[in-house]
Amino acid sequence: MGSKEEVLEYIDTNNGIEDTYQYATEKKLEHPKLVGVLMSLLGAKVITMDEKKMELVIISEEGKGYMEKGSPEAQVWNAAKAAGAGGIAQADLDAALGPVAKVGFGAAMKVKWVAMDKSKMCTVTVDSIEDTIQTDLQKMNGATFAAAIEACGKASVDALKKRKMISVANVTAYKIEKSPTFTKDIKKPAGDLTADMILSGSWKDTTFRPINFNSLGPLVGGGHLHPLLKVRQEIRQILLLMGFEEMPTNNFVESSFWNFDTLFQPQQHPARDAHDTFFMKEPESSKLPPADYMARVKKMHEEGGSGALGWRYDWSETEARKNLLRTHTTAVSARMLYKLGQDYQNTGVFTPKKYFSIDRVFRNETLDATHLAEFHQIEGVVCDKNLTLGHLIATIKEFYRRQNITNIRFKPAYNPYTEPSMEIFGFHPMLKKWIEVGNSGIFRPEMLLPMGLPEDVTAIAWGLSLERPTMIQYEIANIRDLFGPNIDVHLLRRNPVCWITSAEEKKAEA
Repeated sequence: MGSKEEVLEYIDTNNGIEDTYQYATEKKLEHPKLVGVLMSLLGAKVITMDEKKMELVIISEEGKGYMEKGSPEAQVWNAAKAAGAGGIAQADLDAALGPVAKVGFGAAMKVKWVAMDKSKMCTVTVDSIEDTIQTDLQKMNGATFAAAIEACGKASVDALKKRKMISVANVTAYKIEKSPTFTKDIKKPAGDLTADMILSGSWKDTTFRPINFNSLGPLVGGGHLHPLLKVRQEIRQILLLMGFEEMPTNNFVESSFWNFDTLFQPQQHPARDAHDTFFMKEPESSKLPPADYMARVKKMHEEGGSGALGWRYDWSETEARKNLLRTHTTAVSARMLYKLGQDYQNTGVFTPKKYFSIDRVFRNETLDATHLAEFHQIEGVVCDKNLTLGHLIATIKEFYRRQNITNIRFKPAYNPYTEPSMEIFGFHPMLKKWIEVGNSGIFRPEMLLPMGLPEDVTAIAWGLSLERPTMIQYEIANIRDLFGPNIDVHLLRRNPVCWITSAEEKKAEA
């Protein structure tokens, strides 16, 4: 008896429902389902609902069994009584009552309803008993906590709670009354006015669902830019305004040749170890560049040239063919410089270029608060005649100045493919200390000459991660909260566009 029609009939006959929980108990209904039916009637405006919060006694499954068959101690007494004067053996008692026997025997012994003789026979010690536990459980079934105490006493309620036969739960019930517009004939209101209603005139007798013109529409579920993308676009715009041309970076898988060998990095260099680089299992090897260029790179590694001594080892084509996930975007820069050298060889005219790239690289790093195995690298390359270390420093300072990082220092460093090399440090105003913000250097002639570039051409370059400036701009302490599976997706909706504003612009705004 839980359908909408049956509930309506009951409400009409009884002028409402005094207590929905009591009604559900009497009709053997699930209270939540009954409330669902009543909510639909409330929506149809045929009833009113007044909330009633109360503490209700809930009979456990174990308690329901005792309410029907008697308490454990009463069941033991009944079994011993039925066995006659000789009593019942412990084994037979266990077989007859199961787990109840152990609990009931102890409780029955405690109240001295039964006794156990030396032959392990359980006999009754009283002629009759009063099973107050069964009686109290029956009184408490469906009762409020207050009514249970009034009917059975607080000591009894506490004892049954301790024995886990009952529990007390907060329940929300309702008092139901008829509304002024009560009717048993409920028609579902129409949601829309249709053309057929207008043509037939049926709209005049149709009840429409009310429309709330003040309600807000659903949130637009469009895409949201990741903080990395926002800072990437800002830095990309800075480099474009400085006259740089963006390089194609859509090849995550590189050969060891373009990633290491063409950069004059020896094949026994620690960076080529599997602990530092992700090598591909399939395809394991790749095609090598034109044979003449490969031969020049091999000769430079083994013998040197143009005053260079080389690395003096046997260069391996097999090692150069190994595929890997690129460890830096300098592999892309190497491809572009090689193309520039081939253009010079074909035309005899050298054209200066400024290149940049921002894309993912992969290194076999131990993950922690500042390191990931997959991250983004920003790289800038300027290729022209007679460039010096002064040009490199000036270019880097201008690049960082446009990011409002003006306090810059340089420290000598070592890179296999740049000489001289410099680490770049910026003073962090929030951390109050100098932090490394990039690496830089002048590409070695041993790298540029095999590409076919003129001897008086120099390439200056620098690189930094995208994650580090993004973490500084958005005040994120752990890189795993910025990029990867741990990121809070709600952050993508809430985070503002992080404009990089110069000190002069901030002063003008103030």
